[in-house]
Amino acid sequence: GNYMDALARCEIGVFDKTGTLTQGVFSVSAVHPAACSGEELAEKAALAELWSGHPIAQSLRAYYGKEPDSSRVSEVQEAAGHGIRAKVDGKTLLVGKEDYLRAAGIAVEPPPEAGTVVYAAEDGVYLGCLVISDALRPGAAEGLRALRKQGVRELVMLTGDREASAKAAAEALGLDGYHAELLPEDKVAAVERLSKDCGKNGTLFFVGDGINDAPVLSRADVGIAMGGLGADAAIEAADVVLMDDRPEKLAEAIAIARRTRRIVRENIVFSLAVKFAVLLLAIPGWSTLWMASFADVGVCVIAVLNAMRALRLPK
Repeated sequence: GNYMDALARCEIGVFDKTGTLTQGVFSVSAVHPAACSGEELAEKAALAELWSGHPIAQSLRAYYGKEPDSSRVSEVQEAAGHGIRAKVDGKTLLVGKEDYLRAAGIAVEPPPEAGTVVYAAEDGVYLGCLVISDALRPGAAEGLRALRKQGVRELVMLTGDREASAKAAAEALGLDGYHAELLPEDKVAAVERLSKDCGKNGTLFFVGDGINDAPVLSRADVGIAMGGLGADAAIEAADVVLMDDRPEKLAEAIAIARRTRRIVRENIVFSLAVKFAVLLLAIPGWSTLWMASFADVGVCVIAVLNAMRALRLPK
């Protein structure tokens, strides 16, 4: 009940990008080798990401097209939100974001394409990069427009992807703003800043699906998880779950919450009005036992019948 009440008062909507506004089905769209062939670059990236369950890692292994030899990989260290360091054939392999390789003193060459970029380096030598694309989720744009009709005044996207990819998605969806290249803790800080823009009684909801979204889902006034493809940690931390992963259902959820809240108010006002009326009539002695019974049991029955209207949402 608390979260339905908060959902009915939502003013700001915040969305994760991957798997929420996009389909979360990645594929390698471009390869830019530097110190090796494209096939070797794909192989080394697949080996480094051998044990990662992230959708980007899965797309790299799928692009490689073969079963990586795990005996060639050792000493795997993952920096959450940044990249992976591993020993492959006895050499130190770095695979991850641009800042991850630059922090190791390796100069990289950003590609011209928009998308998520994975860079690779071996023993301090830059090997090249792979560009990974993710299509927008069908119905996402319609769902955002429906939210605006419900009175949600600001829609913002948070993502760990680079600026170019985030900007392209935000423009295609008609969002009010976006924040790119964020770590999980950066998303929490961004939600805290945005929540301050809500009105006195307004609330903020966050929609996400990944395990990295769990802290943000817990911090938001209403955390909403994608139930179909969402990580268990995200579903556990959320207050509302969209079981069929359709963002357009958000507007329906808000409509249900507002209708339910309106019915609750009707019942409260009606019950108190009748009870106070009978109490006032009791002062001059005009109220009867039947009136008192109606004010108690009768009002309760009517309130229950009125509450049953919440079972059906008008189209």
